[in-house]
Amino acid sequence: MPNHVVDIRGRSLKLDTVADVERLLEGYDPAVIEEIYLGGNTIGVDASKAFAAFIDKTQVLRIADFSNIFTGRLISEIPQALEALCTSLIPKSTLIEIDLSDNAFGERSVSPLLPLLTQNTHFQIFKLNNNGLGPDAGVRVADALRDSARRSKELGQQSNLRTFICGRNRLENGSAKAFADAFEEHGTLEDVRMPQNGIWMVGIRHLARGFSNCPNLRYLDLQDNTFTNDDEDDGLSAVQAWANTLRRLPDLATLNLSDCVLSYHGEVPSILETLANGSNRNLVDLQLQNNNLDTNSVEVLANSISTHLAGLKRLDMQANDADEEEDEGYDMIRKALNKRGGRLILTEEDEEEEMATVGAKEEEEEEEEEKPAPTAVKEVDELAELLANAHIKQ
Repeated sequence: MPNHVVDIRGRSLKLDTVADVERLLEGYDPAVIEEIYLGGNTIGVDASKAFAAFIDKTQVLRIADFSNIFTGRLISEIPQALEALCTSLIPKSTLIEIDLSDNAFGERSVSPLLPLLTQNTHFQIFKLNNNGLGPDAGVRVADALRDSARRSKELGQQSNLRTFICGRNRLENGSAKAFADAFEEHGTLEDVRMPQNGIWMVGIRHLARGFSNCPNLRYLDLQDNTFTNDDEDDGLSAVQAWANTLRRLPDLATLNLSDCVLSYHGEVPSILETLANGSNRNLVDLQLQNNNLDTNSVEVLANSISTHLAGLKRLDMQANDADEEEDEGYDMIRKALNKRGGRLILTEEDEEEEMATVGAKEEEEEEEEEKPAPTAVKEVDELAELLANAHIKQ
């Protein structure tokens, strides 16, 4: 392990005391530590304070990964432990990434996190995935992020936040407006992932407004939130709001709107029409699983696959209403994507085949990395030849 990285991930350690932590950190110089990974262990209050004391001494810390560190801890322990760790990060001007995912904060434990969000304006990546926040705690987190952006502006600086990941947190409509306000203030976001949050039409419209001010957005994941239902006016207005927003996101490369009920009555969603008309020509990966899309929607995509969607390489259309075996539009899309080295995903088998291909490619790349460079091989061979021809004088 490099001496600039502390990594105890996945060791299932139960750390309770200062001594427990000191044994782990023995031999590490905090002055050179750039990355700390604590996930996959359970850390108590005193142990958290010991880690915080070590972090206080760091000078070039870039990554603080505190995901999944409170399993089995009492709800009374988590705020104290979290306060110690978060407070130690506040003054770190070199900090780039904070990960607090998979910790069951809930509303009761979110307070210690907020000073870090409002006072440290340096970090670029913030991961808060699967924390059981709920809408009230979500509002508090969003307000803290909004205040952070305003603090940067008061200092005459642009926000540094680029990536925000906050899925599986039950944010619901109650926090959507607050997050929209935060995104609108930052405007620098490039990667936002908020899947499985129970956000419905009203909240979806709020988010459309917030993201309209993020022209650099490249990756957006809103999977498993709801754009439409049987209330036609609410549904159509939410989808239309997002159709308008997409026109303001020219750099978008990945868009995940699977399981979002984009169409309720079988209509072609205006989002698809907007994409087909060239709103996002840099789009590479489009995910539209389970959205009640029928043959008409497939036809709209097929007619633009070689023009306005010429950069698309991956389209996921599983579990929609068009017949994957008989629909000619799917054939057009598949041929176009295959020609450019891409893939149309219509079934679980397609998905498994894709995963197998990706896995094989990764293995091949790993093997390639392990091979010595050609120059190094040549130098070794030349050295061996010289040694073979060398004569040692007696």
